[in-house]
Amino acid sequence: MNIVVLEELRAYIDPLTPDEHAALERSILAEGCRDALVLWGDVLVDGHNRYGICTKHGLPFETVQNPRFKSMEDVHLWMIDQHLGRRSVSDFQRGVLALRKKEILETRRRGALAPDDTAAATEAESEAAPAPWEGEDGSGASASASPELPPAPALKSREAVARAARISAATVSQIEKIQKAAAPELVAAVKAGEISISAAAILTELPTEQQAQAAAGGKKALRDTAKQLRATRQPRKAADNAEPANSQTDSQTDTHSGSAEPLTDAQRAGFEAQVSALQQEVQRLNAVLAERDTALTQLRQNLARAQTRLAQLGQPLEAPDEGAPAA
Repeated sequence: MNIVVLEELRAYIDPLTPDEHAALERSILAEGCRDALVLWGDVLVDGHNRYGICTKHGLPFETVQNPRFKSMEDVHLWMIDQHLGRRSVSDFQRGVLALRKKEILETRRRGALAPDDTAAATEAESEAAPAPWEGEDGSGASASASPELPPAPALKSREAVARAARISAATVSQIEKIQKAAAPELVAAVKAGEISISAAAILTELPTEQQAQAAAGGKKALRDTAKQLRATRQPRKAADNAEPANSQTDSQTDTHSGSAEPLTDAQRAGFEAQVSALQQEVQRLNAVLAERDTALTQLRQNLARAQTRLAQLGQPLEAPDEGAPAA
């Protein structure tokens, strides 16, 4: 069988590290290729690393067709879901895969909203075309008996993409920024784990030449460059925040300095009632204070008379220590 390896499908797979590839190779050499390779016609869908090792050593392997695939879009979506479910896939790769899934689903949705004649022609063409593993006469394994893949839920928002990738929406935004503006060398550094997603998103503010230069310097150069950019962004962000505040202050000043609209009778009556109530509260508090002052004065006079009387009896009254407890 002539198996076809498409680079567009291989791109979904994070390359194995040398240690991981060596471990897989040892396992296949010792036990053989235990899992069948998944094909769609002659196209290799799943098992790229196993296929490469078996071909290298001339080892046999089994293949299985997935009759539920109706188009290359189905193949892409199936591969994406397979990799999103694997714990070994990095956060960056999961975000890239989820964004690619969103793009495929949006393209499919736009196709479904195409004019009726175009949609009908596309549907007729799809029904007439045999599955890749069937002959032109329709012989071979029939795919019509196999259920179609259930429609994937749309990823309409960044939050939906984040849930599909099991990362935060902020990380999705940073990955989008990297995809749009990062130099290939910087993308490779993110995939290799030499720099974090957030730091790489900051470095995309640099020209691509400077990004490549930082990536060529390795981890330390990447981190130092990102740190310097963060430091320069702080004063700029503070200045940006100050401008709206100044504008708001100027607006408030202009509002207060302008001619105020006249109060209505109801508004004036409300304000007058509030002022009257506050005045009454002030008078009540002043009366309470006056009563307390009177009582305090009376107590002081009584104490003075008692001290005078005791002095006449020859027993002076000593004031207790402040720290001593009362009897």
